[in-house]
Amino acid sequence: MRLTIDGRNVEAAEGMTILAAAKTAGIEIPTLCYLEGISDIGACRLCVVEVEGKNELATACNTKVKEGMVVQTASRKVIDARKTVLKLLLSNHNIDCFNCEKNGDCQLQKYCNEYDIDTTPYIGSRSLLECDVPKKDAHPFLSYDPSKCIYCQRCVQTCRVATGRRAIKLRRTGKYTIIDAPFGEDWEETRCESCGNCAQACPTGALTIKRRKNYRAWEVKRVRTTCPHCATGCQYDLIVKDNKIVDVEGADGPSNHNMVCVKGRSGSFDFVDHPDRVRHPLIKNKETGEFEQATWEEALDYVAKKFTELRDTYGGDSLAGFACARSANEDIYMLQKMVRTAFHTNNTDNCARVCHAPTVAGLATTLGSGAMTNTIADITQDSDLIMLVGSNPEHAHPVLGMQIRRAVHKGTKLIVVDPRDIDLAHRADVHLKLTPGTNVAFANGMMNIILSEGLEDRKFIDERTENFEEMKKVIDKYPAEKVAEICHVDVDKLIEAAKMYASAKNAAIIYCLGVTEHHTGTEGVMSLSNLAMITGNFGRPGCGVNPIRGQNNVQGACDMGASPDQFPGYQNLSAPGVLEKFEKAWGTKLNPKEGTKATECFGKMLTKEIRGLFIFGEDPVRTDPDTAHVIKALKNLDFLVMDELFLTETAKMADVVLPGRSYAEKEGTFSNTERRVQRIRKAVEIEGETREDIWIFTEIMNRMGYPQPHLTSAQVMDEVASVTPSFAGISHARLDSEEVAGRGLQWPCTAKDHPGTPIMHVGKFSRGLGLCNPIEYIPSMELPDEAYPMKMMTGRVLYHYNACAMTDKTEGLNEISGHSFIEINTEDAERIGIKDGDRVKVSSRRGSIETTANVSGKTNPGECWMPFHFLDGGANWLTSDALDSISSTPEYKVCAVKIENTK
Repeated sequence: MRLTIDGRNVEAAEGMTILAAAKTAGIEIPTLCYLEGISDIGACRLCVVEVEGKNELATACNTKVKEGMVVQTASRKVIDARKTVLKLLLSNHNIDCFNCEKNGDCQLQKYCNEYDIDTTPYIGSRSLLECDVPKKDAHPFLSYDPSKCIYCQRCVQTCRVATGRRAIKLRRTGKYTIIDAPFGEDWEETRCESCGNCAQACPTGALTIKRRKNYRAWEVKRVRTTCPHCATGCQYDLIVKDNKIVDVEGADGPSNHNMVCVKGRSGSFDFVDHPDRVRHPLIKNKETGEFEQATWEEALDYVAKKFTELRDTYGGDSLAGFACARSANEDIYMLQKMVRTAFHTNNTDNCARVCHAPTVAGLATTLGSGAMTNTIADITQDSDLIMLVGSNPEHAHPVLGMQIRRAVHKGTKLIVVDPRDIDLAHRADVHLKLTPGTNVAFANGMMNIILSEGLEDRKFIDERTENFEEMKKVIDKYPAEKVAEICHVDVDKLIEAAKMYASAKNAAIIYCLGVTEHHTGTEGVMSLSNLAMITGNFGRPGCGVNPIRGQNNVQGACDMGASPDQFPGYQNLSAPGVLEKFEKAWGTKLNPKEGTKATECFGKMLTKEIRGLFIFGEDPVRTDPDTAHVIKALKNLDFLVMDELFLTETAKMADVVLPGRSYAEKEGTFSNTERRVQRIRKAVEIEGETREDIWIFTEIMNRMGYPQPHLTSAQVMDEVASVTPSFAGISHARLDSEEVAGRGLQWPCTAKDHPGTPIMHVGKFSRGLGLCNPIEYIPSMELPDEAYPMKMMTGRVLYHYNACAMTDKTEGLNEISGHSFIEINTEDAERIGIKDGDRVKVSSRRGSIETTANVSGKTNPGECWMPFHFLDGGANWLTSDALDSISSTPEYKVCAVKIENTK
């Protein structure tokens, strides 16, 4: 439709507001309470405009356009009204701008300057004469000064709409109205996640991140980058003052839309220049066992000499190299290249081996590509139903969790399949609280019900899949009653869930480590793929099978070929012509033998088949199962080298530690869980002798007899594109271009003008026809018995990530959640004689730890759960090293334990 704004002819879509229409025409209308997609309540009245034919001024943020409408955004009547609004706001505002944290970045201050308002004739209850409103300062990260609050409610709307938490609201207290927790609770008692999105939304200095007192807007620069924690791939700005990162502010990225979580906002930069950083090369003195500072020449010569001796004496397969899923794609590519060329082995792997290797193996088998099929945006905006299986995104991928909460609030149906009462279970239409290790039976049971009810998509099955009848023979053996008994769930709920899923127009499966970290993890992934195929849920927005990767670049670590059987881009070592292709590209003969998976390397260390190991940014002593076994294996190595930021538990065992650089100290890219390649950018340079990891690997290759030029990160990505068809259209230059900037590129991106692939398998699966796999349920390897009567699961909490190497450098995160605990069902606690908060001893067949009991009904009776982050009470002293038979991923989610009161 057409309208006129300030004399300009403007075209607008039906349903568009005057504010949005003006924006498309390049006309700015001032707002204080408005946030796009979040708040259009019109509370501030600053966006008023004059509409021809109306006596009253209209609020542009929530007045819809009409055909032929004539709008004036800057008439005398409008200007006078806005000036009055600003004067009224100032009458209740503490105008101590000089000392305010938001000085220079305050929108009220900005508009007062623009409209030439420096005083007010009005006297309000919170004027300069009466600024006695108490501040709230108890939160470790947030501060609230009611005397600067303008009641715009942007914070309230952000918490309610954008994050779905509803932790704050407007509350009347005496003569004041303030922003507060419901019923005046302390913040610890609310549903507050400490994400700080409310503070970012505040247009004044009322609600602020406490760190803002250390800088002013004109003192800092902003560096757009990608979060280094989970694989959601949130975009944000690092706020830098005097070569120090002082804050983070969320940006409008395709997967986060300005939102960030508590880890992203408050746990992503203190570690960068922390006093505990390794800043110089270290070589361990064999006599004293202590590290001594060395020069780079000394350290690199020593590393190359030792690895060369081992290679030449025992063969290339006596060496191995683990890649870092936290680092950049370019670093990981060069690490695996170093291992394959200079070490002359395919013994390279990454931490996907202990988390999402079953995803790569399972989805590659059934669909032809082992990655997420859809995007976060289309799932959370276009799905009629989301089924979460073994995934707790509110803690592991918090910004995704926010978007799921928002989708549910808007009407998307939700099925949660999880052994615990995660928070999203309370918002679910159906929660199947199945016992851990029964995912295959669950999926088979869902399919049995769907087929029995005739709810399958027969056309999709006939046209786009193969082997359905063979699979159906197995599915027929899993009627609802049998599956309910195996999974320990209510049969009626199981039937309801199956009907809901099959009946939805667009149903998306989201899964995570609760599916993959089992000895049948690959089978679990294939079972979910089977379920989506028989209901036709592929190839369009709002559906698909969507593994949510764990670490920020674990997707990229797999993409870049840090794998014992695949080169970059999932090009199989054994496939015709692949080995020869890389030999030609890299100019050297390569080892044709498939390498050893990371989880199997430890056994080979004990037998001396592997004698030398290079670990880049991983801490297997903390993160791999059966810690005692890992330590014993590492001790048996002839030579261990770490490229690290800190002296982690694994680094302490090394012979040499090389100080690499964090995401904030280099250029590069991360690939998020959506296959989206996004830039990271150098923001600071810390004191010391740290080096870029690409430089380190190149120096080692040169010293081991494989000459390589020193390349920039951008040049490495160009090399990746030249050998990896799915990355052929990706480069730093293109990612930084106006065409792409801000949204990244999703592989496959096969040419320089290819737009990327948001949705996979449109019209055809990567392998052609989707493969329906017949899969039988097999119980977990280690089940409870009389000696160890409980099933233990492990997982993540909101405030930390993995081994806490980065997050525990932030005091506020440790204040909120700094110690290990174990969740125990109320019935089990009563039986054992344990109360909430008691210290307990937890033992498995592999070891014992002490921790604190958290007694609740979150887990089923006979089951318990522990986070694996914490050094005190490390869960992996207990976990089983039983491996998935296909991917060799450990069964972290089920091990048998006993719990005792330490009193």
